Amino acid sequence: MKHLHVTCAIIERDGLILAAQRSADMNMPLKWEFPGGKIDSGETPEECLRREILEEMGIRIRVEESLPSSTHQYPALKVTLYPFICSIESGEIILHEHSAISWLSPSELHTLDWAEADLPVIAAYLSASDGVGGAVG
Repeated sequence: MKHLHVTCAIIERDGLILAAQRSADMNMPLKWEFPGGKIDSGETPEECLRREILEEMGIRIRVEESLPSSTHQYPALKVTLYPFICSIESGEIILHEHSAISWLSPSELHTLDWAEADLPVIAAYLSASDGVGGAVG
């Protein structure tokens, strides 16, 4: 069975978090996710994340903090996600792969139809940010 190692960016701005909707022609079409991608051989997770976000969205990000990785077993493959809390350094978002984005408050994250592998990442993010920083409620 295939096992993918994938980074994902929890991009924060003004107390909101960026969610990206997969396009209709991707695997898991129209599911929401934190953007990112597969780690290439010889690449650190942080390097991968910066490269993927630049390719997918045309922005440069600052990788600020890692959250615990989590592994999800889909019927045909296993995915280990390496989440990082990030901020935008420069650029304006242009969608090259996703069909939509949404900026949500932490309490609104549960309202979207997320890819299953992202659900533990949301839980880890919410527990890590609980009571920290004032922007998170």
